[in-house]
Amino acid sequence: MNRFLVSIVALFALAGGAPAVAQDGEAFAKDKGCLACHATDKKIVGPSYKDVAGRYGKGSVDALAAKILKGSVGVWGLVPMPANTGVKPDEAKKLATWILSLQ
Repeated sequence: MNRFLVSIVALFALAGGAPAVAQDGEAFAKDKGCLACHATDKKIVGPSYKDVAGRYGKGSVDALAAKILKGSVGVWGLVPMPANTGVKPDEAKKLATWILSLQ
């Protein structure tokens, strides 16, 4: 019975019950409004996510998640990145993990 329940939970997660960022980071970033200023491979208002990944490196999930949550200014020029109040701390870490995977 326990294996059956574990199987059901696993199928649920694969079918869409898991957070969207685990399945499609770009779609999750779009849903959170990030793609209004960023793109995966080109500068829009802010830097491309590939450039961000190159600057921060894979071990910087917490630092990048903090920038997503609190915003920043002066890191990439004069245009500030406002705090993203629509993102929860766990979502910021998932976004940061996805961005850093683009390195």
